[in-house]
Amino acid sequence: MKKTILIISLFSLCFGISKAQQVPQFSQNMFNKLANNPGSAGSSDAINATVLHRSQWMGFEGAPKTFNLALDAPFEVLHGGLGLNIVSDDIGEYSNLGLQFSYAFRTDLGQGQLGIGASAGMYQSGLNGGGLIPADLGDVSVPTGEISGSAVDFGGGIYYNTQDVYLGLSTLHITEPSIEKDDGDIINLSRHYFLLAGYYQEINPLLSLNPSIYLKSDGSTSQLDVNANLLYNNRIWGGVSYRLDEGIVLLTGMNINNDLRFGLAYDVVLNQIQNNSLEFMLGYSFKVDYDKPVKSYKNPRYL
Repeated sequence: MKKTILIISLFSLCFGISKAQQVPQFSQNMFNKLANNPGSAGSSDAINATVLHRSQWMGFEGAPKTFNLALDAPFEVLHGGLGLNIVSDDIGEYSNLGLQFSYAFRTDLGQGQLGIGASAGMYQSGLNGGGLIPADLGDVSVPTGEISGSAVDFGGGIYYNTQDVYLGLSTLHITEPSIEKDDGDIINLSRHYFLLAGYYQEINPLLSLNPSIYLKSDGSTSQLDVNANLLYNNRIWGGVSYRLDEGIVLLTGMNINNDLRFGLAYDVVLNQIQNNSLEFMLGYSFKVDYDKPVKSYKNPRYL
């Protein structure tokens, strides 16, 4: 099963790989699948909350700063799970806010469970024109105050997981919405596609290997992360990701207790020793007990 999923995943990487930047970038995607795939909502017997904060290209004035809050939980009465994802992305004088509610229908499939999900919400984009310095004073094309606009936004995805393996395919900005700002400026959001996959491999009773891949594409440009994490005593992890044509990411973290975990990622850009990126992750899982027996695909062991 693991080999089959990896072959499918690697075959999907035959796109021309470069970078897709319109969707905010994160390095700890293995801990926050709901951000890109509504099909993952309710995929574990727990109420999950994940917070990520990313400071990209540190040292550059106006460099991107991104915040992500994701919540999801199973709801047996709905035969699936519900989720909420909030993303705030600030780049210089520009600010973007995404808010998505998700539902995933879940059903048994083989040794695991399949989730088919959809998300609906809004995407807002704004600009603080007062912070801009035009090349030509009096240029009427440069706003002098704050302007903003918003649009309805939709996403969808499928997500399959067993106790040891997960595989997800999804898309965001399905309708490619257009956001018209107060001054008439229009921003067109491109449809994005995502592939994520990973598995758990026990090396010995104290050490396990957790490789994963993450692919983001808008159909013309793409970004690929290939990751491997080592987990010691189900407590402390460390690893590295290779981001194709860009650099490497160093990751570490720990399970503070059975419910709380903390992670850190440091992006190192190729041929550069400064202006790199730093990302923090905090996750909390509150286990939900059901009267019916827990199946083998619940509470997956991978990170």
